[in-house]
Amino acid sequence: MKKLLSLFVAVVALAGCSSMSESSLFGGSECASAEARDFMENAEDRVFFAFDSSAITPDSAEILNTQVKWLDSHENVDVIVQGYCDERGTREYNLALGERRANAVKQYLISQGIAADRISTISYGKERPAVLGSNEAAWAQNRRAVTVVKVAE
Repeated sequence: MKKLLSLFVAVVALAGCSSMSESSLFGGSECASAEARDFMENAEDRVFFAFDSSAITPDSAEILNTQVKWLDSHENVDVIVQGYCDERGTREYNLALGERRANAVKQYLISQGIAADRISTISYGKERPAVLGSNEAAWAQNRRAVTVVKVAE
């Protein structure tokens, strides 16, 4: 039921736009670029982490390999890896953990041949939960790193 509700909210938020990056959902109103739409259609954009961990699991590596494949075929596109945490812990601790998660994804992409200068990171800690709630199901969805196509300025 929660997934259905989340999907409905996302559809309403995206009305009038064929695709939007997660960062646009938090304040921006512009539609995603063609590259961002292509990335969302052809690569998985997020990986999840265990409690208090920034370790890349085998499942996460499979997801990140879809990003590597896409980035290999779009050499002119840069990305931002956003690190997130669940609500537990202090703001400062979660900002640091979110940064470790984003950097773990960045290091994995680099280890697979993606140039480091194409990847930037940012931590949002616990400030932007994907799912509201104080239970394991919500926390598991909030312990994530999301890769988004960097919009040219």
